[in-house]
Amino acid sequence: MAKTACTVPITQIILDEDIYPREGVSLKRVSMFAENIRDGFKFDPIEVQTHPDLTGKYRILDGVHRWSAYKEIGATEIPVHIITLDGLDPLLYAAKKAIGPLQLTEDEAKTTARRAYENNPRLTSFEIGQVIGRSRQAVDAYIADLRASTELELDLKIFRMNRLGLPQERIANRLSVPQRTLSDHLAKMPSLAIPLNADLLTGNPYFSGATLLRAF
Repeated sequence: MAKTACTVPITQIILDEDIYPREGVSLKRVSMFAENIRDGFKFDPIEVQTHPDLTGKYRILDGVHRWSAYKEIGATEIPVHIITLDGLDPLLYAAKKAIGPLQLTEDEAKTTARRAYENNPRLTSFEIGQVIGRSRQAVDAYIADLRASTELELDLKIFRMNRLGLPQERIANRLSVPQRTLSDHLAKMPSLAIPLNADLLTGNPYFSGATLLRAF
């Protein structure tokens, strides 16, 4: 992870709600920061990353309240650290930074956990929990329905591709899953066969061989 220190126009900084783990901005904290800045107090630069969709813009990873305070006092520029995350989830990075001064509320933790899992279903509950300050068991509860849906979707994809006669190695490569994971899912196939066979027999076009081949 690289970090570059510089000063940028404040108009180039954006609060991206998609990676902001808080439910809102505390006006009390903004006012406190603004008063301190007027008094000459120096704060650490805020952390931003190059916006993935907007040319010439940056989105905040850490420092929303400081950024808001600079805007409140009419500042035109703001010191920043431009962060290159090298594959790290920006939402989880922002969440980890946010719990420094104040833990995430239960709703904030749950929302962040669910969004992080939706962004990357390969994240474990332990990995998410470490970042948001919650136990693995708590994260399991937050994302139980999402995980069940993801597992079922993967089961169905494996079942259909297996029915088409594709080799296991090819299935694993197509779905980007380890061979061990594929074996675990294939063990469930007998329990899936009856309901899916019923769909195949009804002629549902979604389960036709041509459709399945196009899907994969």
